[in-house]
Amino acid sequence: MISHDDFSCEAWCLRETDLDLDVLAQSESLFALSNGHIGWRGNLDEGAPSVLPGSYLNGVHELRPLPYAEAGYGYPEAGQTMINVANGKLIRLLVDDEPFDIRYGELHSHERVLDFAAGVLRRSALWSSPAGRTVRVTSTRLVSLSQRSVAAIEYQVEAVNGPVRLVIQSELVVNEPLPPGSDDPRAAAVLESPLRSEMHASDGLRVELVHRIEQSGLLVAAAMDHVAEGPESMQVFAESFNDLGRVSMTAILEPGERLRFVKFVTYGWSAERTRQELGDQVDAALTGARHSGWEGLLAEQRHYLDDFWARADVEVDGDAEIQQAVRFALFHVLQAGARAERRAIPAKGLTGTGYGGHAFWDTETFVLPVLTYTVPTAAAYALSWRHSTLQLALDRAKQLGLQGAAFPWRTITGAECSGYWPAGTAAFHVGADIADAVVRYLNATGDTDFERKIGLELLVETARFWRALGHHDAQGRFCIDGVTGPDEYSAVADNNIYTNLMAQHNLVSAVAVAKRNPDRARELGIDEEEMAAWGDAARDMMIPYDGDLGVHSQAQDFTSHQEWDFAATDPEHYPLLLHYPYFDLYRKQVVKQADLVLAMHLRGDSFTAEQKAANFRYYERLTVRDSSLSACTQSVMAAEVGHLELAYDYLAEAALMDLENLEHNTRDGVHIASLAGTWIALVAGLGGMRDRDGSLCFAPRLPAGLTRVCFRLLFQGRCLQVETTQDAASYHLLSGDTLQISHFGDPVIVTKEPTSCPTPPLRLLPENAKRPTQPAGREPLLRSGRHRTHPRKETP
Repeated sequence: MISHDDFSCEAWCLRETDLDLDVLAQSESLFALSNGHIGWRGNLDEGAPSVLPGSYLNGVHELRPLPYAEAGYGYPEAGQTMINVANGKLIRLLVDDEPFDIRYGELHSHERVLDFAAGVLRRSALWSSPAGRTVRVTSTRLVSLSQRSVAAIEYQVEAVNGPVRLVIQSELVVNEPLPPGSDDPRAAAVLESPLRSEMHASDGLRVELVHRIEQSGLLVAAAMDHVAEGPESMQVFAESFNDLGRVSMTAILEPGERLRFVKFVTYGWSAERTRQELGDQVDAALTGARHSGWEGLLAEQRHYLDDFWARADVEVDGDAEIQQAVRFALFHVLQAGARAERRAIPAKGLTGTGYGGHAFWDTETFVLPVLTYTVPTAAAYALSWRHSTLQLALDRAKQLGLQGAAFPWRTITGAECSGYWPAGTAAFHVGADIADAVVRYLNATGDTDFERKIGLELLVETARFWRALGHHDAQGRFCIDGVTGPDEYSAVADNNIYTNLMAQHNLVSAVAVAKRNPDRARELGIDEEEMAAWGDAARDMMIPYDGDLGVHSQAQDFTSHQEWDFAATDPEHYPLLLHYPYFDLYRKQVVKQADLVLAMHLRGDSFTAEQKAANFRYYERLTVRDSSLSACTQSVMAAEVGHLELAYDYLAEAALMDLENLEHNTRDGVHIASLAGTWIALVAGLGGMRDRDGSLCFAPRLPAGLTRVCFRLLFQGRCLQVETTQDAASYHLLSGDTLQISHFGDPVIVTKEPTSCPTPPLRLLPENAKRPTQPAGREPLLRSGRHRTHPRKETP
C-alpha cells in the first residue's frame, strides 16, 4: 500500500507480505496498537532491528528545559515530552544458542497483518539460523480496548527440519537506548534514562517493575505474567533487576513440536498514588487479564470492534485504496481516543514521539468530530480532559493580563509547551475550537449532564477570554488584534477571519447554553450584563472583506500584501519555513494550511455560495499545504463549491498521508488529524454533511471515479446510514426513532425504511467552472496517478 510491492490492498487489513528494512521505520508506526491509554509501536517481537522502540502511556512525560536566546515575560519555562516506558513487547528467541534475527541466517517468509476487524497485529516468519536450523515463529499482539491497562501477546515456535534447543526470554525493559530526539543537549540529557527504579520483584512467571520519572515525579508501574505450554522437559524461571524483568523458558523441540505461551502485560501510572497502591493496581489488572485468558481477550476485542464498525463503517466503491485507507484511518482514530479517558489525544496518538507527544487544537477541530459521531463517550472524555486543565488556562490568561481561559497551543498536561509565542501564545483560536467541539457534542448527543457540569463552564470561560481580548473600534466593530490563525505563515495578524468567526460562535453559544442553565450560570457568576456584552461582541464582529478583489481577506490587510513568488521557489524548498525566514513569510500572501477555507467549512453560515466559490479559488493559488491538516479541509470545500475531482484528489492525499508516507515523517508516528480528515473528507465533503444548530443537512455528490459511498453515524440517540450513488442518496435509520434531516435544503423524514432522494444537477457559476489552480509544484496528486508519492516534506 505504501507504494511498495510488499503491501497489498485489502478492505479490512493492512498486510505486509515481506520484510523490507528500508520501510521499517514507517511500518513501525503503521502497525502500532493502542487503546488511547497504552501505545505499542509495531516493532518486531525480538526488538531488533528497530528504528524507534516505542511503549507509551498517555500522559506519562518528562519535563525538559525550553531554550531561549532571549527570555521574555510570559514565556513557558519548561516543556513536556512523552517518554518511552517499560517495553513489554520484547520476546527474544535463541535457536541452538543463535538469536532469531532476521538480518542473519535465511528468512524464507515473513508476513505481518494489522486486522481492523479483530484489533490485532499478526506476524508469521519462517527462518533458518546460520547453522541451518529452521523454525516457524508466529505471534499475535493486542492492546485491549475492553481492559484499559492490558496488552497481551500469543507467541509460538515450531521446530521444522530437526530437533532444536530453544531459549526464550520474555522481557520488560526500562530505559532502552533511543535515537537522538532533540537538538538541545540539555533536553537530550534530561530525556536520557529518565526513569529511576523504585522497586522490582519476580514470582513464578510474574515480574513487576516500578519506576519514578526524575523531573516530573510521576510513578510508573509495569507487570507481566505468562501462561506457557510446551514439552515436559520445558523449564521456566523468572528474575528481575532495576531496569529489567525477564521470564526465561528452555525446551528441546522435535520436528513438528511447538512451544506456545501467552504474555500478559499491564501498566499503571500516577502522580499521587503510592508505590504500593500502584503495584496493587497492575497486579489486579494482571489478575483480570488472566481470568479472561487469551481467547477471552480476543473475543472482547472482536466484540468491541464489531460494535464500533456497526455504527461507524464507511464503504467506498470504485477505489479499493481509499476503502482500505478509510478503515485504516478510523481504526487508528479509534485507537487514539477509545480509552484515553480524561487524557489528551496527541497529534501522533500513541504511535510515535512526533511533536513530543503533544496535543494541539487539531484534536477538537479534526479528531473530535469523528469521535462525536462514532464514539461519543470518547469525545466527552477528551473535552473532560480540557475541563480538568481549566485552572491552568485561567492562570495563563491572568498571566497575560486577560480574563477567562487561555488554553495552550501544544501541551500534555495543560500547561503551554510552545517556546515560540507567535505560533503558540498568539494562536488563541484553540479556545474557540474547544467551544466548537463542545457545541457539536451537545448537538449530537443532547447530553444535558455534560452541558451543566463541563460544557457550560468551558463555553463561559472561553467567551470571557474573547470579550477581554477584543475591543470595539471607532466604527463600532468588535476587533481581535494580534493573533495567529490556523495558517502559521500569517502570525500575529489583526482580525483573522477564522479566529473572529469561531470566537463569534463561541460567544453566541455561551449565551444560549447559559440561558438554558440559569442556576448553573449564576453559580459561575454570569449575569445579564455579561451575556449582553458577549452578544454585542458577537453581533459587531469584524469580518474583513476586500471589495476590489471580491473576496474575504484571511486577516485584515492580508490581500494587500505582496504575493509570494511561487514560480521562483525551488520545489526542494518546501516546507518554506525550513528555508525562508519567518518575517518574509509573515509579510507575504502565502498560506501554510487552510485557514479562511476552514472557516468556510465550520462557519459556512457566514458566507454566500458565491463568496465560498470566489474565496476558494483565490486561496487555492496561495496555499502550499506545508501541513498535513490542510488537504481534508480543501477536499470538503472543493466538494461544496462543485469541484468534485479536486475534492477526490485532496481526499486521497488526506487518506494516504501515512500509507504513502507523503510527508516523509510517518516514522515519527501516524498523523491522527489527517486520518480523521479522511472521514471528514468523505462524510462532510462528498457526503455534504453539516450540523446546523442541531439539525443534520446533507448535499452528497460523488466524483466520476467513485460509484458509491455509504457511511454510518450516531446522532441524538439514532444510528443513521447514508448511501450515495452518482444520481441519488438513500437515508435510513439502523436504530432509534424517526429523524428529520435535509437533503439539498429539502426536509426529509428518515425512518427504518430507506428513503431515496435524487441528486440535483450540479450547476457551476461561469467564473467557477474551471478547475482552480495551486502554487506551482504544489498541486495534489491526481487519483489517476496511483502508487506514486509526492516528493514533499513536512515540518519536523
